[in-house]
Amino acid sequence: MKTTVGHLSYCTNIHPGEKWGDHFEQLKKYIPAVKQQVSPDRPFGIGLRLANSASLELSKEEQLTAFKQWLKEVDAYVFTMNGFPYGGFHDVVVKGDVHAPDWTTGDRVAYTIRLFRILAALLPEGMEGSISTNPLSYKYWCNRCDEEKNAFVESATLNMLLVVEQLAKIHRSNGPLMHLDIEPEPDGIMENTSEFISWYFETLLPLGIPFIADKLQVTETEAADIIKRHIQLCYDVCHFALVYESPKQVIDTMAQHGLKIGKLQISAALKAGLPTEMDKRKEIVDAFRKFNEPVYLHQVIARKTDGTFIHYPDLPEALEDAENPVVNEWRSHFHVPVFLESFGVLSSTQEDIKQVLALQSQQPFTQHMEAETYTWEVLPPALKQEMGSSISRELNWIKEHL
Repeated sequence: MKTTVGHLSYCTNIHPGEKWGDHFEQLKKYIPAVKQQVSPDRPFGIGLRLANSASLELSKEEQLTAFKQWLKEVDAYVFTMNGFPYGGFHDVVVKGDVHAPDWTTGDRVAYTIRLFRILAALLPEGMEGSISTNPLSYKYWCNRCDEEKNAFVESATLNMLLVVEQLAKIHRSNGPLMHLDIEPEPDGIMENTSEFISWYFETLLPLGIPFIADKLQVTETEAADIIKRHIQLCYDVCHFALVYESPKQVIDTMAQHGLKIGKLQISAALKAGLPTEMDKRKEIVDAFRKFNEPVYLHQVIARKTDGTFIHYPDLPEALEDAENPVVNEWRSHFHVPVFLESFGVLSSTQEDIKQVLALQSQQPFTQHMEAETYTWEVLPPALKQEMGSSISRELNWIKEHL
């Protein structure tokens, strides 16, 4: 829905179904009910997630026409898409494969361009569109010597520039302005603002300026502007809270470097301080243990007493090191409902969401906002509620804080 500070929705990656028919049934089931609770008198925006197989099906004119007709009937529109998970995202073990295929592959390029062509067909006239994507690859897949890693990153970046070329051509042909929004996360090639900016100025622009200048027959200055227009940041609040970056730090740093935040994903992570008394610590660790499920990655970043950090690839590795005396805080990549501040002895990073929404309200830094709590199915039983009412509660909570 359109708010005074941008468009707001939720990401439909929370719904199961990798085939378009299955996913469409989920949209028909939940969107009208959520709209009634959140935006009864105004058009309702949708943050669409399509697996590769669903994108192939929706690319067919018959399917796309039927979907557009349904959107019209229910007074809804699509303004953003999640292009991070390519394949199965429910009822399978996802873990690090959420990055597969990565940006070194032609499959990732073809999938992303296909999503943009679908989005261009769905966008209301005059509205810009965004698609979030993974931060090139999973760090543990290219943990090699610097020379090999640099070649890996360059290959991925050159593939991403193929998408930029297509987006620029669409826009120059009177099509919509659309941007690809890179989503840093723990153990991605880019994990934080600093790594995103370093990649942007040390790899993306040096490779991209001559590439775009040649492909589109523009000056180098114009090529740089085109790249900055079509490659932006997806600011996932959970991910940046995990790496202990404050919202103001992220937003100010991006602005200082003249880079845009294309999309705000509103999500919360688990956190807790770890006391030195082992009996009290055990209670907290046991609470984290209840969130140790086998489907998604739940990276943990631990803060040490000296202010440095330990990165655990997943929650089991952190649990094995739970008695480490130099660690005094854990933050875990487990998306929890944004409207809850605490979970027994555990807390969430909800305060970061409140701060970022306050900053957005004061001076909007993006036009696209999307709640992304995709873990409803794997939450501990005590936290599970009916999905539709939970989605509505999240969106209404966000509206209140805007």
